[in-house]
Amino acid sequence: MKKTLNINIGNSIIHLEEDAYETLTVYLNEVKHHFAKNADDFEIVTDIENRIAEMFGELLTQQQKQVIDIQDVQSVIAQMGSVKDFENSEEQDEMSGNPQQAMPPHDGIKKLFRDTDQAMIAGVCVGLGHYLNIEARWVRLAALLSIFMGGSGILIYLIMWIVIPKAESKSDKMAMRGEEANLRGFMNSHQNPLVKQSRGFLAEFFEFLGNFINGTGKAALKLVATAIVIFGSFLLLMLIISLAGVFGVWDADVYSYFPFSIINEAYFSKMILAVFVVFLIPILALVLFSIRVAFNGKPIHKTVSFGLLVIWLAGVAVSVFYIAKVSAEFKESAEFAQVKELVPHQTLVLSVDKTRFFTKEDSLNYKIDPIKYKGRRILKDGRGPMDQPRNMNLRLEKSENGKMTLSENYSAMGKTFEMALKNAQNIHYDFQQRDSVLNFSSGLQLLKKANYRAQEVQLVLNIPVGTHLKINRNLREYLTGHNYWDCYADDSKEFSEWVMTENGLECLSERIDDHSDE
Repeated sequence: MKKTLNINIGNSIIHLEEDAYETLTVYLNEVKHHFAKNADDFEIVTDIENRIAEMFGELLTQQQKQVIDIQDVQSVIAQMGSVKDFENSEEQDEMSGNPQQAMPPHDGIKKLFRDTDQAMIAGVCVGLGHYLNIEARWVRLAALLSIFMGGSGILIYLIMWIVIPKAESKSDKMAMRGEEANLRGFMNSHQNPLVKQSRGFLAEFFEFLGNFINGTGKAALKLVATAIVIFGSFLLLMLIISLAGVFGVWDADVYSYFPFSIINEAYFSKMILAVFVVFLIPILALVLFSIRVAFNGKPIHKTVSFGLLVIWLAGVAVSVFYIAKVSAEFKESAEFAQVKELVPHQTLVLSVDKTRFFTKEDSLNYKIDPIKYKGRRILKDGRGPMDQPRNMNLRLEKSENGKMTLSENYSAMGKTFEMALKNAQNIHYDFQQRDSVLNFSSGLQLLKKANYRAQEVQLVLNIPVGTHLKINRNLREYLTGHNYWDCYADDSKEFSEWVMTENGLECLSERIDDHSDE
C-alpha cells in the first residue's frame, strides 16, 4: 500500500499518494518559477492552484474515492499544460510577431454565468452576451422591449437571476468568456482582464435586491419543490391505483366500459401498460428532481436516469404503435338499414324503455338465474361516466303512404369496408310496441364482446297524418329534426302532446293557442 501525504492547495486539503505528491510539487515549482518574472505572479499562481484543487475535487467525486494517485495528477497536468510546452508556445509567438496577449480569448466552450463585474443590475444580460457572443447592450435592449411588450421580461429576468449562478472564481469568469482553464488561459486572463464597471447607487441597490431575491428565491424554490413532491407523489399513487383498477375489473368484462371498449383484446394489456409508463416516468422524474431541490439530495445516478429515459422512450414507441393500430380501425365506414312495419293507432305514446337487454353471454357473465328473475325486469337508469357516447337518435316524420313504419339505420366504422359492415351488424337495438305504446331503448348494445367502432343507430318513425302523439320527457334528448323542448308549457308535465299534420309534426298546445287568438 502506497504512502499518502496531505497538501493544502487552493484552501483545500487533498490526500495524495507519495509519487503523485512529488510529481505535483515539481509541477507547481515549475509554474511558480516561470511566472516569477510577471507582475501578477502571485495572483496567477493562486488561480492555477485553485483550478487544480477544483479538478482534484471533481475527480474524487466522480470516482468516489479519497486519495489522488499519479494517474490523476498526470491527467490534470495534461489539461493544464506543461510549463515547457507553454514556454515553447511563447517563443513561437514572439518569433512570429503575434504576441500572446493579442490572442482571442473566446475560442473555447462557454458556460453561462452572471457577470456582476460589468452588471447594471444582476449581470444577467452581460452573462448572456458572453454566452451568445453578442454585445451586452443588445441583450439589454431586448430585455427592455420584452418588458414593454407584455411584461413577461420581468418574470423571465427574475427567474434567470435566481437560476443562473454568479461568476465568482477566476475559473468561472474564464469559462464564461470561453477561455480554457490552463496555463495559457490564466496568463491571458490577467493580461486581458474584464474591466470592472463602476457601480452607482442604482446598481448597488439592485445588487442588494439581488442578494435578497437570491436568498428568498431559493427558499421559495424549495417550497415549490416540496409542493411538487407532495402533489407528484399523489399523482403517482393515483396512477398505480388506476392501473390496478383497470386490471382489477378485467373479469367484470372491461370491454363494456368506454373508452376501454375501443382497445382490441389482443393488445389491451400491452397498450395500457405502455400508456402507464408514458405518464409515470415523467412524473417520477419530476418528483425525484424536486426531492433533490427541496432536501439538497444527491443527483440521480446517470445509469438510473438513462435507464428511465430508455424505458420512457420504449413506452412512447409502443403507445404510438398501438394508437396507430386503433386509429386504423376507424378508417372506413359502412351502414345498412331495415324497416319494421308497425300497427297504427289513433294515439301513440312514445317513451324511453330503461329495461336492460341481456344476451345469453350476458346472463352467464352476470350469473342471472332465469328462474329467480322470471317475471322481473332489470333496469339501467341514467348514464354513467364510462358508458359509450350516445349512439341513438330518433326522427319523427310524416308517412307518405299512410303506413306506420320504423326505419333502423345501423352504421359503424372499421379498418376495411367489410370489417365496418361486420361491426354494424354485431350490435343490438331493442325496440318494442305494446299496443299504442312505443318503447325505445336509450342506446344500442355491442354483441360478442365487440369493440367500440362508433356504432350508431338512426331511427326514423314514419307516422300517418292525423295521429296524436304523447311524447315522454325522457325521450326529448334523443329526438332530432324538431324543437321538442318548446312544447312543454308546464315543465312538471311528464308528456307533451303532438299531432302529425300535412305540414309535419305540430305541438297541440301551440295549435290551441293559435285558434284562441283567432
